[in-house]
Amino acid sequence: MSLFGKRNEKSEQPACCCNSANTTTAVSGSETASKCCGKPVEGICCIKVLGSGCKSCHQLYQNVKEAVAKLGVDVEVEYITDMEKVMSYGVMSMPALVVNEKVVSVGRVLKASEIEKMF
Repeated sequence: MSLFGKRNEKSEQPACCCNSANTTTAVSGSETASKCCGKPVEGICCIKVLGSGCKSCHQLYQNVKEAVAKLGVDVEVEYITDMEKVMSYGVMSMPALVVNEKVVSVGRVLKASEIEKMF
């Protein structure tokens, strides 16, 4: 069973857990505006990597993108380096992985295969 359980094709999908208002996210040092996807894909509506811009944080971001691509899930992966936003998740160690606004990993560079199993 995955982190989000098995999806029942007959049941309604849950509403997106994200705030659909525009948010500003620091991506590799530059500011960009992003929106939530609006609806979940395979039970996932948003994936965020929280980090300081270090090598480990970049590696987790790349591994998450690889896992998402392998699974064929059409969900954007955000890389957030704004320390105020990182701290708002209660994360004290980086890198961190946030899925559907829930912190699922802190202080570890997960391999793409580990991330795939989570989803």
